[in-house]
Amino acid sequence: MAVSANRLELLQIADAVAREKVIDREIVLAAMADAIQKAARSRYGTESNIRADINPKTGEIRLQRLLEVVDKAEDYSTQIPLELARDRNPDAALGDFIADPLPPMDFGRIAAQSAKQVIVQKVREAERDRQFDEFKDRVGEIVNGTVKRVEYGNVIVDLGRGEGIIRRDEMIPRENVRYGDRVRAYVYDVRREQRGPQIFLSRTHPQFMVKLFTMEVPEIYDGIIQVKSVARDPGSRAKIAVISNDSSIDPVGACVGMRGSRVQAVVGELQGEKIDIIPWSQDPATFVVNALQPAEVAKVVLDEDAERIEVVVPDEQLSLAIGRRGQNVRLASQLTGWDIDIMTEAEESERRQKEFNERTNLFMDSLDVDEMVGQVLASEGFAAVEELAYVDLDEIASIDGFDEDTAQEIQTRAREYLEKLEAEMDEKRKALGVEDELRQIDGMTAQMMVALGEDGIKTIEDFAGCAADDLVGWTERKNGETKKFEGLFSKFDVSRVEAEQMIVQARLAAGWITEEDLAKGTEEEVTEAEQEA
Repeated sequence: MAVSANRLELLQIADAVAREKVIDREIVLAAMADAIQKAARSRYGTESNIRADINPKTGEIRLQRLLEVVDKAEDYSTQIPLELARDRNPDAALGDFIADPLPPMDFGRIAAQSAKQVIVQKVREAERDRQFDEFKDRVGEIVNGTVKRVEYGNVIVDLGRGEGIIRRDEMIPRENVRYGDRVRAYVYDVRREQRGPQIFLSRTHPQFMVKLFTMEVPEIYDGIIQVKSVARDPGSRAKIAVISNDSSIDPVGACVGMRGSRVQAVVGELQGEKIDIIPWSQDPATFVVNALQPAEVAKVVLDEDAERIEVVVPDEQLSLAIGRRGQNVRLASQLTGWDIDIMTEAEESERRQKEFNERTNLFMDSLDVDEMVGQVLASEGFAAVEELAYVDLDEIASIDGFDEDTAQEIQTRAREYLEKLEAEMDEKRKALGVEDELRQIDGMTAQMMVALGEDGIKTIEDFAGCAADDLVGWTERKNGETKKFEGLFSKFDVSRVEAEQMIVQARLAAGWITEEDLAKGTEEEVTEAEQEA
């Protein structure tokens, strides 16, 4: 490129690039001006402050060297003395700039190549900015495009006014696409990147299926039917939970469509992925039973604190409930947000018998009673000696075959057993070096202190540094499967709230916090709750 090049041709090039890249003409002209400035610096010196301007109407190029007005010039390529500056402009002052016109110049081969690189880079940056601005508000939408190329399993998609990428792990397994194929995908992220695509697409995202149903089912689009949750094993199977805001409309039937037309349209787009449409329920037990379809459920037992549910199914339904490689129960767990344990009726009966025998033996050993009395107590629902020691006496006396004297004797033996156990644990606690100060904490027992001592927690400060997870355990959920980690107090039937209260007491006793800190924290929690409400 040369400064003396045909002015009309320069404007024509700018117009052509602007149309091709869908960017403003002014941005292209500014990129050309930057390129000319860079080439001019290589001619007049890189330290020179050179400015190039292109007239957007005529294409005329004007080169100027800007000289800073100083008292005494040290570098005449960038500075001009105040005295000389005022010869050109009587109003010149220190810190101003004087524009020194430069003659037109022809670029050499290297300078022209450098200018071309600058133009390409500036246009590319402008194009990326335009793509980001155009697509940043389209996250959560479905877009259509054409496969531009496939690189190491990643699919580059031409979206018309942008370029997106479907990474290998965002493609449905065993799905093959080639250059020129039309594809539909979900925009899950748009972010500024220095290199490569910045529009990220997915065909495995759960919301991709939701958006497809929204397009196929007018009732979802109109808000009459809501999609509450989705779980997918892309390309294989999926579950979607729906609810109708209109009691006269069946949400499952509406999503299936006449002769399955609506759901089959979605299945076709998802490469034959089988879809179970589940009626959502506010009741967790009902929702889990629905989610395990097509398996039949005999009984469910909920543990709301641990968000875990135990499902009992007929023996012949076990494989159906679990699914191939655990797929059915895994998807049901993802859909409902509950950890699901599945067992057969035979397994449940065996487990209940085992628990019954364990409780019977516990009462026989701790209360020194015969097997029949132990079985009666276990069958009445008593699970621990502590329950017998502190329950209302009438509750024991009301058992068939028991009278008040018998109840009193059982309760007395239960308390004596606990006192003996407490004394034994206290001796063990002392041997471990656990401080007496921990006894100040409400709910703390000698058995708990032994558990702490065995884990190296011996002082009030040690205990104050614990978290609730350390005491009651925690769960980690990954890929629909949950792993449970035991805490120091897991076997003592201590709730998370109780554990947190015990830790707060320890921190107060250790001087880590004050009552004022607690009051302030409570006020902030109340304020946040009111704002959310």
